[in-house]
Amino acid sequence: MRVLSKQDHSGSTNPCQVAPGAGPMDTPSLVRLVAPALSARCARRLPSSSSRPAADSASSSQHQPLLSRRLGLVCLRPSSGPRLVEKEPRSLCSDGPKSLLGSPASAGPAGRWGARGAAAVLAAAPGMYQSPRRLCSALLQRDAPGLRRPPGPPPPPRRLSPTAAPRLPSPRLLAAASAAREVARSCSRTVYPMGNGTSRLYSALAKTLNSSAASQHPEYLVAPDPEHLEPIDPKELLEECRAVLHTRPPRFQRDFVALPADCPSSHPPIRVMQWNILAQALGEGKDNFVQCPIEALKWEERKCLILEEILAYQPDILCLQEVDHYFDTFQPLLSRLGYQGTFFPKPWSPCLDVEHNNGPDGCALFFLQNRFKLVNSANIRLTAMTLKTNQVAIAQTLECKESSRQFCIAVTHLKARTGWERFRSAQGCDLLQNLQAITQGAKIPLIVCGDFNAEPTEEVYKHFASSSLNLNSAYKLLSADGQSEPPYTTWKIRTSGECRHTLDYIWYSRQALSVRSALDLLTEEQIGPNRLPSFNYPSDHLSLVCDFSFNEEP
Repeated sequence: MRVLSKQDHSGSTNPCQVAPGAGPMDTPSLVRLVAPALSARCARRLPSSSSRPAADSASSSQHQPLLSRRLGLVCLRPSSGPRLVEKEPRSLCSDGPKSLLGSPASAGPAGRWGARGAAAVLAAAPGMYQSPRRLCSALLQRDAPGLRRPPGPPPPPRRLSPTAAPRLPSPRLLAAASAAREVARSCSRTVYPMGNGTSRLYSALAKTLNSSAASQHPEYLVAPDPEHLEPIDPKELLEECRAVLHTRPPRFQRDFVALPADCPSSHPPIRVMQWNILAQALGEGKDNFVQCPIEALKWEERKCLILEEILAYQPDILCLQEVDHYFDTFQPLLSRLGYQGTFFPKPWSPCLDVEHNNGPDGCALFFLQNRFKLVNSANIRLTAMTLKTNQVAIAQTLECKESSRQFCIAVTHLKARTGWERFRSAQGCDLLQNLQAITQGAKIPLIVCGDFNAEPTEEVYKHFASSSLNLNSAYKLLSADGQSEPPYTTWKIRTSGECRHTLDYIWYSRQALSVRSALDLLTEEQIGPNRLPSFNYPSDHLSLVCDFSFNEEP
C-alpha cells in the first residue's frame, strides 16, 4: 500500500489516500507517515504546558487514584518534548479522595521508548490532555502487565543521530500506543465525552493499528490473569459512585416481587440481570432524546449511575447490550469485583458513525467466578435469510460450583426499527437454531436475555414462546394472570414523538428452572414526564433482574 498526501480543507496534510494497486506497507511505516499530520492537528487543539495554572500541577501531587495505581496507568502530556509516562507509585492525581474510577493525565519522566518512539505514540493517541481536576475513567486494561516498569529511576532517553535510520517501533511500543489510545478516549477535554478520537483520520489510523497489532501480536489482546488482579471492595466502589453523583437525585426504590415456586431448592438462587445500558456515542450523537438534558448524559456521571444500579442488585450473571465502554470501564472494574467478562462487538456498529466515538458497541456477558465455571463459550453473528447481519449474540455454558449443574446463558440484541419485523424474525430463528445445538436439544437448561426490539405481538416473540426449547418469559409472571408482559421496558421521547414499548425479555427453560423473584419496574410517576434517560436513570431501557433456581431432578 502506498500512501499519498492530500491537502484537506483546513490546510493540513491528510495522508489517508491509498493508491490502487500499490504494494503492502507495515504498520510502523504508516505511523511514521501519519504522525506529522496528527501532531499538527493536536498542536492546534491542545494547550501548551505554559498555559496550565500552576495550582493545578501543585494540587495534582496530593493524591493518587487507587485503581489507576493498581493498573500502572500510562499518560501523556506536553513538555519540552512529547513524553510517554508510566505511572510510578507516587502522588500524581487530582484533588479529592482516592478514586477507583480512574485518574487524569499527569507529567513525569520520559519512558524507555525515547523521544522518537514517544512522538509516534503521541501521534497515534491525540486528545489526551486535560485538567488535573477532572475525574475520568482512564483505566488501562489488557496492556497493563506488559507496560509496568520495575521500581527505580527510568533510563535516559536514547538519542538518535540525524543520519541514523529511523528505528521501527517494537511490539511493546505498538501495545503502548494501543493503551495510550484507550486512555485518550476516556481523558478528552471535551465537555461531554463519548470516548475520543479527534478526527476520521485518527479513527482510520486507530483501526489500522488495532487490526495489525492484533494479527501480529495476539498476546496483547489477552486479558490479565484475574488471580493477579487486586480486588475491589464493592462497597468502596459504590460509595465513590455515590460521591460523584451527590448533585443528582437519589436512585428510585425498586422492590423484588417474590413468586411462588413449584419446589424448594437447597442451593442459593442465581440472580440474572438484563440491561440495555445505552451506548454513550448513540445517546449523545444519534438517539435525539429531546427531553433529556445533555448534562444528564455526561459519561463521568452516567457510568456511575450504571455501576450503582449493578452494585445495588449484585447479579451473579450480567447481560448487557449497547456496551461501548467495555475495555476502559466495565471490564477493568467488574473483573476486580470477581466477574469474568466476554464482549462481542457489532461488525458495523452505528457508534462508529459518530464523531469522537469510543469504538463499536456490542453485547457483553459477565459472571461471578466464585459461583460458576465456564464450560463453553460461543460468539454468534446472527444471520437472516442466509445473510450475515450486524447483530450478534454470546452463548456460554456454565457449571454451578455449588451443585455441579450446568446451564446455558445467552445475551443478544436484535435489529431495531419499525419495518424490520421479518428481519428480526429471521434473526430469532437463527439464534434458536444455534441454541438448540448448544443445549444439545434442550438437555441443558437455558436462559436467554436480550433487547429483542420486538413487541409481544411480533413473530420473533412467538417463535421463542413456541420453540421446542420450551421457553417462558420470566416477566410475564409479574402480571395478574401470569400470561401478560409488562406494559413497557423502554420509555423515551425523540424528535419523532413519544415511544413506550416492551422490547426486553428474560427467557428461561420452564421445565428445568423456576423464577423465585423478579425486580419490579419503575412506575410512570417515578419515570417522570420527561421519560428516559434522565438525571435519575442512565438508560432509555429499564434493567430486568430475576432470581432463578434449578428444579430438583427426579
